[in-house]
Amino acid sequence: MPVMEIILGIESSCDDTSAAVLRDRVLLSNVIASQDVHRAYGGVVPELASRAHELNIVPVVSEALKRAGVSASELSAIAFTRGPGLLGSLLVGTSFAKGLSVSAGVPLVEVNHLQGHLLANFVRQEGKSVEEPAFPYLCLLVSGGNSQIVRVDSPLEFKILGQTIDDAVGEAFDKCSKLMGLGYPGGPVIDRLAKQGDASRFAFAKPHIPGLDYSFSGVKTSLLYFLRDRMKEDPDFLEKNREDICAGFQKTLIDILLDKLIKASRQTGIRDITIGGGVSANSGLRERILAEGERRRWRTFLPELKFTTDNAAMIAVAGHYKYLQGLFAPLDTAPYSR
Repeated sequence: MPVMEIILGIESSCDDTSAAVLRDRVLLSNVIASQDVHRAYGGVVPELASRAHELNIVPVVSEALKRAGVSASELSAIAFTRGPGLLGSLLVGTSFAKGLSVSAGVPLVEVNHLQGHLLANFVRQEGKSVEEPAFPYLCLLVSGGNSQIVRVDSPLEFKILGQTIDDAVGEAFDKCSKLMGLGYPGGPVIDRLAKQGDASRFAFAKPHIPGLDYSFSGVKTSLLYFLRDRMKEDPDFLEKNREDICAGFQKTLIDILLDKLIKASRQTGIRDITIGGGVSANSGLRERILAEGERRRWRTFLPELKFTTDNAAMIAVAGHYKYLQGLFAPLDTAPYSR
């Protein structure tokens, strides 16, 4: 009988400290410590993030191992996020992973954060039978730092078919939320208000970018000028129409995302479609991609909400596949921000 491998995942790329334990891709624990301190600044402050990681990393990893019922010496490998992300935050996770590797005599596996998002649908959960996408599939990877269409040929083979040439879609949500005085993070607030609004009342400019690349800076500028002109006429315009503005703005962003995804599916002939990243939690995007899937006979796979944000379960599952190939990281592996 083959020996089951146990992977500890550590994620510290931005402002969430997370640790998870998987046994043969089955989730045993997934612990996340978030940092609310950044809300007051309207965005993540790198220095504060790294300091919070230093405080959180030991209790988070300890709790993940405790919930999983395993000791560090029982681990088959430690998978950690090497990048991309905030360098100070990554240094905390990388350094801790190295120290635990040496003390427990367990090999290291370095994981690209985006690879984790691409493979989030392969995390298995006890008592749940969930269909998985077949290779090759397309992943719409959307977050605060990335907007990409990726063809996933295998757990370790990827090709970016299109990506943003300026702002990421999550960045557009955050910046426009700040513009409207809605706070940070902007995506969840705009999503909530959009549900109460009429998306057909206000339209915003859509870019004409060739190929499968994206651009979101123009949408942001369109909203800025729209609000400037309307509020000259009526200073209370934003207050009176906030829900409809959010609904129209969100619809514009989703239209841009899906237009290119539909084009990518047509060009490649691939009909297994997934989404990943923080913006994949957006209810409007999830509803629209399911509707398009039914219309176009796609097989669509949406990660559970707890696997859309930064989490160590996705790092552990990516580490699982690298472990099977014997792709271990040396102790002098350095994190990278980009």
